[in-house]
Amino acid sequence: MQVVIGLKGSVEFDVSGVGNRIEPGQGCVVSPDSTHVFGGIDKPSEILVLNVTRDSQSSYPAINQMYQLSESDCYFGMSSKTIQLIQMLGEEVHTSPDDLLLAQACSHTIIALLLKHICPFQTYSRIGRLDLDVVDSYIEKHIQNRISVNQLAGSVFLSESQFFNQFKKQTGVTPHQYVLAKRVEYAKRLIENNTFNLNYVSDITGFSGQSAFTHAFTKLEGISPSQYKKRYS
Repeated sequence: MQVVIGLKGSVEFDVSGVGNRIEPGQGCVVSPDSTHVFGGIDKPSEILVLNVTRDSQSSYPAINQMYQLSESDCYFGMSSKTIQLIQMLGEEVHTSPDDLLLAQACSHTIIALLLKHICPFQTYSRIGRLDLDVVDSYIEKHIQNRISVNQLAGSVFLSESQFFNQFKKQTGVTPHQYVLAKRVEYAKRLIENNTFNLNYVSDITGFSGQSAFTHAFTKLEGISPSQYKKRYS
């Protein structure tokens, strides 16, 4: 089992399809059988991760309570006083990384503090609606490159199959069709600027070549890129 506590910045977390943004004073408990992914939003971001085992539960009853709490993959919040104490304990461990007894004592103290002071807070389910703003942002940043379904899924912390099914259901098109339309829309804006030649537009919008660009543009817009360019000459 792992106990994750946000210390600095913001970290997007997903535990078995249930996610939230963890900021300083917040955290989550991840059970041994859970799948989880995370990524920093603010840089720099920092989290404290406690790996908790049942080995010492007879000596520390709080360990058993934390395992019971982990069954719900609980996200939690803490008071400012509690997070200050946890940060101080973390600094103590950081300054003496080889002192295993100190690390164990601090770990158990942190768990005891959490069990006394934490409170659950609202989560959202990853099996709900996709945040298309996040997907759009990823496409915009990488539009010059090849963009795979797996990369898009990773941007919203989903498996490829989960993402594909949810995306198709929500948008009515496949991720590939969606990205293609975004490339063409970007190409149109560049052409309308009347500054760039079509070879450059094809390259900067991520098409594999001029023929692929012309084919996709014509299919979606009903006219070729050269015909569209004449409108703005």
